[in-house]
Amino acid sequence: MEDVLKKLTLDFFGAGCHKITPPKLLGMDKAVFLDVRSLEERETLGIHLKHHQDIQFLHIPLDELPERYAEIPRDEMIGIFCPANVRSTIAMVYLMYKGYQDVKIIEGGYAALTDEMKPGKVLKLVKDN
Repeated sequence: MEDVLKKLTLDFFGAGCHKITPPKLLGMDKAVFLDVRSLEERETLGIHLKHHQDIQFLHIPLDELPERYAEIPRDEMIGIFCPANVRSTIAMVYLMYKGYQDVKIIEGGYAALTDEMKPGKVLKLVKDN
């Protein structure tokens, strides 16, 4: 853990190396959207990404991550989502500790994510697919 914490410098945070915007993540050719919200939160407001065919969606609540992290591919960029970035930050550090190289926090919470789900953007996805 010490080695991971030593990487979390001002340069790391100041350069934004720890975050990714929803448009950038959802526009990637291959990536994982990791939802670390609780089951109850997901049941209340689900995220499906059906038309984002290049994005693998995984729902692993933060408290289940220690038992389930092996389900997460190691060879893809991992974007971690929770609405306030607290749990996603914890998950990012944990995955870095477990040897994952390319993990980022999806910034902006629900507002930024729903902005990518506006009708014009979804229509473009549907027509492109």
